[in-house]
Amino acid sequence: MDKIRLQKFIAECGVASRRKAEDLIRAGRVEVNGQLVTEMGTKIDPAKDKVKIGGSVVGLIEKKIYLKLNKPRGYFSSCVSQKGERTILDLVKDVPYRLYPVGRLDVSSEGLMLLTNDGELANRLMHPRYEHEKEYLVDTASPVTSYALREMANGMMIEGEKTLPAKVKLLGEKSFSIILREGKKRQIRRMVEAVGNKVSKLKRVRIQNIKLGDLPVGKAVPLTSSEIKSLML
Repeated sequence: MDKIRLQKFIAECGVASRRKAEDLIRAGRVEVNGQLVTEMGTKIDPAKDKVKIGGSVVGLIEKKIYLKLNKPRGYFSSCVSQKGERTILDLVKDVPYRLYPVGRLDVSSEGLMLLTNDGELANRLMHPRYEHEKEYLVDTASPVTSYALREMANGMMIEGEKTLPAKVKLLGEKSFSIILREGKKRQIRRMVEAVGNKVSKLKRVRIQNIKLGDLPVGKAVPLTSSEIKSLML
């Protein structure tokens, strides 16, 4: 998040108007990271700096944020960059809240992701017992066989665990759609490899009733009220 003037931050926290915030600063009642601040030009980073007024910590009033993002290839779903990699949070830098991904995609995959600061909803959507549907479009290196479709649809053994039955539909000689009710790590890629093929492109287009639609790659938009409600059912 970009730095903002201290008096603007205080006003956005709902503590006082900007003019009253300036009076508090001049009166020596405001601290930033333990240091008394009396200069009007002081800027802070709300995501990192701790502001106290009269000894009490103040912060932005957090509202619930629900976004859908079209993740590009080459971006990690993690919230933390380990070695300078690009992450999905680089695509929503203008959102002044800490967001968490719902349903990850590996770095080589693309498509629909949900981002929110609603921890309760995020946990519900990711919990295996709810079996939320996720739909993907898959391109493969070699033709898709009827045997492969049957195996994926019925459930198959992957590293000692059997996958849940899936809905699979052939779209072309080397492409198919698949709807899963679980989310094992790199599951589709491992399923395709188990039937002797390889994924060349993987794109998620739906989570429950939330569809990717024509959302441009790399862009994020707020969910509509009806979309949010559908996730909470």
